[in-house]
Amino acid sequence: MTPYFVAIFLLGLTSLATAANFTQVFEWPDGMDYEWPSEAIFLSLTKDNGIPAALVSLLTSSASSPPPKLTPFPSWDIHLNEPANCNKIQRARGLQVDSVGRLWVLDAGSDSCNATLWIFNLNTNETDFIHRFSFHGWMHDLVLEETQNGTFAYITRWRNQHIVVFSLERNESWTVDTPEINPSSIALLSPKKETRQLYLSNYHTNELYSISVSALRNGTQTANPELVGYWTAIRTYRMLIDNHGTMYAAFLWKNYVHSWNTSQSFEEQRVYQGDGLNFVWPFTFALDQNGTLWMMVVDIITRPIYRILKVCSGSCHEIGTA
Repeated sequence: MTPYFVAIFLLGLTSLATAANFTQVFEWPDGMDYEWPSEAIFLSLTKDNGIPAALVSLLTSSASSPPPKLTPFPSWDIHLNEPANCNKIQRARGLQVDSVGRLWVLDAGSDSCNATLWIFNLNTNETDFIHRFSFHGWMHDLVLEETQNGTFAYITRWRNQHIVVFSLERNESWTVDTPEINPSSIALLSPKKETRQLYLSNYHTNELYSISVSALRNGTQTANPELVGYWTAIRTYRMLIDNHGTMYAAFLWKNYVHSWNTSQSFEEQRVYQGDGLNFVWPFTFALDQNGTLWMMVVDIITRPIYRILKVCSGSCHEIGTA
């Protein structure tokens, strides 16, 4: 499959060393540039923070030094600024690619449209599946669990004391209460054993919790997450776990990334420290299949400057210059 990062990144599963040296790859000092179609009518489109497309792809093998233009995925048409048209992507949030090459996109919806789960076939760029939720707004992130009995998505919503569970095979979604916990970022650990753990951060605190996913699949209405540990910062914005069990966490309004080896007692380590950058919404990071950690950050001290950084666990090559 062509090595695209969809909505900046496709998530892979490769471990990194504890300490990492990031190299800036791209910078957009005057705002992000887009691959515009010939029809000038699309120039008037707007999305959150003035970005006209909520879901884009980036060819990471580019050897050019200027920052590349971003391509809306799967087409410009699905990003038209029509808040009342529920057949358009309104606000793309969490993303993940499954093992059979499908991109799952969590769409927060609009005042007129309920939240939606889009599933795209990356071989054809066509929509494979659409699930409409019974609510809209506050959607933040999702992780996938692929089992012999089906594929499940676990979803967090800002300011809600529950998580959302979706079963693809049944085309059903339901909420699981998490009393006194407002889950924000989410990560799934799939060890080489039966019990899989879902990790949740509490938005208002620095607490990290875990839940066994077996009860979630079976339709439990209330979960009681267990406290794992305390990050040094509150409001964990993004988390991911690689296939060696290392968790990476980025925090809202912080310019560093921490990691934790989940096979050991909770003890975080700093793997990246930014130089004068403020990580603000939106930003994300992911591991690709080549062992490269990609991170998008936004610096808005004076004006929005978008940067994409990368660091490799092994040998790697630059795909552009700052």
